[in-house]
Amino acid sequence: MVTRAESAALTRRALLDAAAGLLDLGGPEAVTLREVGARAGVSRGAPYRHFTGKDSLLTAVVTESWERIADQVHALRTDPARSASDKLRGALRTLIGVGRDQPHLYQMLFRRPGHRPEELGEGLDHVRRQLCAPAGDPAADRVRAAGRFQDEFLAIVADLVGERNARHYGALLLAGAHGVADMELTGHLETDALRTTAEELVDTLVRMVTDVGERHGDVGRAGSG
Repeated sequence: MVTRAESAALTRRALLDAAAGLLDLGGPEAVTLREVGARAGVSRGAPYRHFTGKDSLLTAVVTESWERIADQVHALRTDPARSASDKLRGALRTLIGVGRDQPHLYQMLFRRPGHRPEELGEGLDHVRRQLCAPAGDPAADRVRAAGRFQDEFLAIVADLVGERNARHYGALLLAGAHGVADMELTGHLETDALRTTAEELVDTLVRMVTDVGERHGDVGRAGSG
């Protein structure tokens, strides 16, 4: 017999899956609690027993996505068979792959917090809620999940350029990956003027950062590949 807690977990899972599917199909505007409930096959009131509204539901979808991405990057980082540069290449391709396959979700991953009531504010309030918010705070959970990805990613970058330079080159790489994902999505990379691919640009980014590490003698034990 299914317990009440197990039933609630199954319902929450169905709601999250339904919301993610609707987001992929039509963006945030396509996600309504009524449509999510219908798609999940639950009662009309069920979504409101698990989420305070559409924003908290979408925030939970984004949080789960950051967790999945962080898991993938962690697997890359801890793979002893991969070189440091191959780990970085894989991490960048993972991020760009989300932009390619789930563009609406990708845009939400990088939406600046603070634009909706339940999301984090800026400055000291941002730090306070990130560190002190209680478990189950959707906005704080989202920040923690995104921070986990960032930590995993920066650890990979540090293996190539050293701890001191990791944040600088990490930011450069993420900005580059974000631009590549956007230009691929809008079709700009395949124009006659550019004639390149996301994979070629990722290889160039990795090679540039690897060269920086080699010049400074900072390439980690995993090697430059």
